[in-house]
Amino acid sequence: DQLEESGGGLVQAGGSLRLSCAASVSPYFNYHIAWFRQAPEKHREFVAAVSWNGGNFYYADSVKGRFTISRDNLNKMVYLDMNALEVEDTAVYYCGADQAFNSDWPPKDSGMDFWGKGTLVTVSS
Repeated sequence: DQLEESGGGLVQAGGSLRLSCAASVSPYFNYHIAWFRQAPEKHREFVAAVSWNGGNFYYADSVKGRFTISRDNLNKMVYLDMNALEVEDTAVYYCGADQAFNSDWPPKDSGMDFWGKGTLVTVSS
């Protein structure tokens, strides 16, 4: 079982990026998938989550209206579309999987069963 993020990079403020998370967790439909991020010298924080069945979504207030999480169940991929990026969005972005049974919603950092290694997003002014 593993998660692998991709799609990070350098972008100017106001620009867009799409992050991808390949979720090789089994069984795939048992897991909520969430994005977290960690900026330099800050704690990891929740960004967005999609439920195991793709029917529920949750966003941090700081990204609501700018970021969209989606789930491609056929290909076991989860995406984070980030628009109107701000310098404050600069961070390492992590994909996490949380087994849905008896878990919190939205998922908590401490409840994640698997993590990817992260992908760096840098937003320049």
